[in-house]
Amino acid sequence: AKAMASPSTSTIFSTLLLFLMHFNTSPATAFYLPGSYPHRYLPGEALAAKVNSLTSPSSKLPFPYYSLPFCAPQGGVNRAAESLGELLLGDRIETSPYRFSMLTNSTAALFLCRTDPVSPAAADLIRSRIDDAYHVNLLLDTLPVVRYVNNPIAPDVLLRSTGFPVGVRADDGEYYVYNHLRLTVLVNKQRNGTTRVEALMATADASELIGLSGGGGGGYSVVGFEVVPCSVEHDEAAVGDKKMYDGFSSKAAAGCDPSVVGMRVQANRPLAFSYEVAFVESAVEWPSRWDAYLEMGGAQVHWFSILNSIVVVAFLAAIVLVILLRTVRRDLAQYEELGSEAAPHADDMAGWKLVAGDAFREPSHPVLLCVMVGDGVRILGMGVVTILFAALGFMSPASRGALVTGMLCLYLVLGLAAGYTSVRLWKTVRHGDSSGWKAVAWRASFVFPGIGFSVFTALNCVLWYNGSTGAVPFALFVVLILLWFFVSVPLTLAGGLLASRVRGHVEYPVKTNKIARQVPAAQCSPWVFVAVAGTLPFGTLFIELFFIMSSLWLGRVYYVFGFLLVVLGLLVAVCAEVSVVLTYMGLCVEDWRWWWRSFFASGSVAAYILGYAVYYLVFDLHSLSGPVSAALYVGYSLLMALAVMLATGAVGLGASFCFVYYLFSTVKLD
Repeated sequence: AKAMASPSTSTIFSTLLLFLMHFNTSPATAFYLPGSYPHRYLPGEALAAKVNSLTSPSSKLPFPYYSLPFCAPQGGVNRAAESLGELLLGDRIETSPYRFSMLTNSTAALFLCRTDPVSPAAADLIRSRIDDAYHVNLLLDTLPVVRYVNNPIAPDVLLRSTGFPVGVRADDGEYYVYNHLRLTVLVNKQRNGTTRVEALMATADASELIGLSGGGGGGYSVVGFEVVPCSVEHDEAAVGDKKMYDGFSSKAAAGCDPSVVGMRVQANRPLAFSYEVAFVESAVEWPSRWDAYLEMGGAQVHWFSILNSIVVVAFLAAIVLVILLRTVRRDLAQYEELGSEAAPHADDMAGWKLVAGDAFREPSHPVLLCVMVGDGVRILGMGVVTILFAALGFMSPASRGALVTGMLCLYLVLGLAAGYTSVRLWKTVRHGDSSGWKAVAWRASFVFPGIGFSVFTALNCVLWYNGSTGAVPFALFVVLILLWFFVSVPLTLAGGLLASRVRGHVEYPVKTNKIARQVPAAQCSPWVFVAVAGTLPFGTLFIELFFIMSSLWLGRVYYVFGFLLVVLGLLVAVCAEVSVVLTYMGLCVEDWRWWWRSFFASGSVAAYILGYAVYYLVFDLHSLSGPVSAALYVGYSLLMALAVMLATGAVGLGASFCFVYYLFSTVKLD
């Protein structure tokens, strides 16, 4: 038995060492997560580039690559296997004619194809795509192609962007297509045949070497993919009888100057495409190959601004919390000193103790409140778990669509939490009476999901009508409906059933009077304070919100999920504190209607997010073109604001309920 235990112990020890290497060594020796192992190519092994949808920073309508007259591969166009998240994001990955062999540099331009004469309609479509700044997106080993251009303001600085334009409009008003690509593949050679991780895994088992590559030792991994697009006028005689992948001599392609154009877009004229490839060995190792895509300009200013916001918000929250605790303790001390003499001095008393008989009175529209809180708990749980997994690296940029897929799966599963929270709150509001829980659970299954799905369907129909790849295919649309009705709804009802069957409920520390106490007239509407209260939670996330919006609408990669997790925790704390403060202020002026006010005190941050979305549209997305793109932006911004309102509102109401319960259970009431 002792001999049998040693391999298990060594395996556990080696696993711990792997995680220590992940956090304490250089990126070159990082731990590879499941599904993210590098593929090693042997010299001469074939590589195939793929193409994704045509995208534009000014138009939010992606279109298929082959919607334009580009060259197709010899075996026909095949769709690559795509995840649910990729389809929802509008990715349509297909095979391309770009083929090359590892470490085999092309000595001459390689001919791809010569298209049929371009029809007038196709020529107009190409011009339209060039005007809208559409980009071609090539992929090699999941890496998007990168293009470097000189900064017009600082010529010594290179600007990096993924993809390359379909073409360019010259100063003479003519349109030219980029028909020749100078591709550069950066490769890294595996040292000593095995990596340190492989060697460690081998010693852990002592019997079998677990390799991380698809082939033998000494292979090469792709760590970079760059392009220089050119528009060249090929000699008709040179390409007239060429077949695909035939080499040919082209003086125009040899220069390959992006500033010089030659292949003009004309109706009834064919287009000739070609490319060349060069392999360059790089010191960048496979775990660090995404660093070039994740670098963010002005990182020091970015981190300094966010850190400054955190410090300021945390300081203000601490002050509010200290003042609140001191005030509550003073009130408790005063009421305890009155003791049995409280009755003679009842007329002199004022404040929250006078509303003890109404503090836990059922709020108006209780079903709607319970449903909104349940949906808020579901959205908050989905956000926390998703960001946590992304921060741990399980949703890396290499796993395209993994973030959206994870969010959707979590939202479906957390229907159980939504149903349980809604019905549990319903029982609490009704003083333990669970009758009517089915209506609450059914509404929790359909209110927010129904609103979101209605907006999604309307926008998807617009995308369908325009022929965009951003439209969800009909089969996937049916799958989403089935997931909603046969996964989300049953789990929500199951959560409600579980909450209704749980014995016992929250016993209120005070009894509720039969007749509601009249609320004194206030000098200022409490909803003014509710509207102002959203500024503090908004201050915790507005800088991070800029980068999230840039990722969503400008195609930039967002990767600082670890910090986003910290910001989310800080946002939850501030929402709770703001809601508690406003609830206490209302009780002090003998206003016992705190349920809805506590929900919107923290949920009002959504109004500021919506206002920021308008600001971002006007000042940062000024290049957004077309009513369809504007409709997409407005629709998804409204859904985002609604989701934030439900999540933050649930936090605020939960914190206020705990505070009110603690407040009236602490003081002795006559």
